[in-house]
Amino acid sequence: MDRSTEIREFLRTRRARITPEQAGLPPHPGARRVPGLRREEVAQLAGVSVDYYVRLERGRTQGVSETVLDAVARALHLDDAERAHLFDLAQPSTARRRSKRPLAPQRVNPTMYRALDALTVPAMVMGRRMDVLAANRLGYSLFAEFEARPRRDRNFARYVFLDEAAPALYADWEKAADECVATLHLYAGRHADDPELTELIGELSLHSDTFRRMWADHDVLAHATGTKHLVHPLVGELTLDYVTLAVEGDPDQSLVILTPEPASPSAEALGILASWTGTSTTAPSAQGEAQNPAR
Repeated sequence: MDRSTEIREFLRTRRARITPEQAGLPPHPGARRVPGLRREEVAQLAGVSVDYYVRLERGRTQGVSETVLDAVARALHLDDAERAHLFDLAQPSTARRRSKRPLAPQRVNPTMYRALDALTVPAMVMGRRMDVLAANRLGYSLFAEFEARPRRDRNFARYVFLDEAAPALYADWEKAADECVATLHLYAGRHADDPELTELIGELSLHSDTFRRMWADHDVLAHATGTKHLVHPLVGELTLDYVTLAVEGDPDQSLVILTPEPASPSAEALGILASWTGTSTTAPSAQGEAQNPAR
């Protein structure tokens, strides 16, 4: 992953989606060669020189101030996730700039396993690159027996784009795939130098035309809450609301909990699935986790 390329393509795609009218600029006489804002129009809206903005869009971000980034974010109508992504790309933290060491393996706190066991609805711990680090039985059972897969393959991006079961599971697979890519882009802003991310993006790009197309859009998305519509092979249609909670101590871990509407057909179907699969987690032993740490 090249940070300069990422910021260039991100800013280019953001300004391409905004018309001068949406930005509050007066109509420009004559034909336009670009679908959205020109670089000079973004510079005007942000209150910086054209040369300065061009350098920023080319990835030359050394010394760029938060004030300028805020102005560019407002000019491009960035939402909160997009603004955070711009700051990550333009101002990687000092610790990340200095460190060339691989990211430390992620480990799930033993207390989290007990918390997962206590939940009677699907739940999982998501890590870097959309890896599934842990889940309760009901969580694993929703997604084609993730628990039985090799650790490397317990990854939602690989599942969505490379597993033949995924299009049948998601009622709107295209939407699920788009959200998956947007989440990966957000992670890439924080960890553009992660070699395992580069490997994952390369693998998905090689094997999925859809992934390549969606990746080129450079959309970003932070999943806090939402709804998943699934067609499970055992119990049929499921509509589940989800909430994503931060895990203290590791900013790259999150707890995802999925719940049905009370007394709904989805709640009944989920109850049937729970009775067939059980609801406990499989917490790795200390020896097993040491041999196969989460990445």
